[in-house]
Amino acid sequence: MLRLKSPGFERLLQSPVLEATFGGGEANVAVSLANFSLNVAYVTVLPRNPIADASIAYLRSHNVDTSLIVRGGERMGIYFLEPGANQLPSQVIYDRANSAIATADPHSLNWERIFDGASWFHVTGITPAISQSAANLSLKAVRTAKEKGLTVSCDYNYRKKLWQYGKTAPEVMAELVRYVDVGIANEEDCQRALGIRVEAGDWEQEVETGRLDYNKYRALCEKVLEAFPNLKYQAITLRESYSASHNGWSACLHNRQAFFLSTRYDITDIVDRVGSGDAFAAGLIYGLITGMNDETALNFAVAASCLKHSIPGDFNLVSVDEVKRLMAGGASGRVQR
Repeated sequence: MLRLKSPGFERLLQSPVLEATFGGGEANVAVSLANFSLNVAYVTVLPRNPIADASIAYLRSHNVDTSLIVRGGERMGIYFLEPGANQLPSQVIYDRANSAIATADPHSLNWERIFDGASWFHVTGITPAISQSAANLSLKAVRTAKEKGLTVSCDYNYRKKLWQYGKTAPEVMAELVRYVDVGIANEEDCQRALGIRVEAGDWEQEVETGRLDYNKYRALCEKVLEAFPNLKYQAITLRESYSASHNGWSACLHNRQAFFLSTRYDITDIVDRVGSGDAFAAGLIYGLITGMNDETALNFAVAASCLKHSIPGDFNLVSVDEVKRLMAGGASGRVQR
């Protein structure tokens, strides 16, 4: 997508300027993994125009393979971002109707060819939320990935502003997740995207006060794993949102045998939290695909996504060494010489 953001912490069009960059759930994961030196290809449908050309060049500049992108459709999707600060929350406005990916059908992409030689496929719940066509495309993708023997991960990514075409998120996502090995979410995603709930207390109040009951998150993981026997892992990010500028950040992971809680980071003076969930997904994929044990992979993912909060834009432009330095306790921000 094209990302249009107001400068600094201004409100949208407070001044007649918008910063133009690129981003989006799956693209963010692709760039993170490429920065971690994995071979990554990004697959989508983009129109033939200079803006789409620039987005492809931007992905290539981060070592993402764009050779599988199909050109067609009328326009790129856009999102407008008004960054929040302190007690003013961030605001996102989507402009994705009739975008190239929204109008693509299951036959727009040759998944048999795309998955040839691949080992892992990642998709988010944002894509099937755009349109019925995009939902059909997503379902065909995960089905084919499983038929070809790939590991499939999905960040459920519930976006209430996008589910507008007559289907509820659980109607679509429940079918898609049946082909997933690694589920990734926050507490809202599990409940709103899958319709799976643990009725205990006020979840939103816990997030805002930082008083998290970890037993509830374990129970939520277990209910998701029970509902979807195909899942090998369920990860949930744990955000304590004291304000738009100050968050606690951690995560949990259930592998059906054990439940792990990560290191917790206190993040103050947040620069940009958009894309932090994608940074977590990429970190978890990297950890699992490179053979880290499950607890280490979880902590790698949390450290990587913690660093994303300090980087403007959607993409998490950090290296494996920088993530490992934070994991080892290097959280002071001291100049590296």
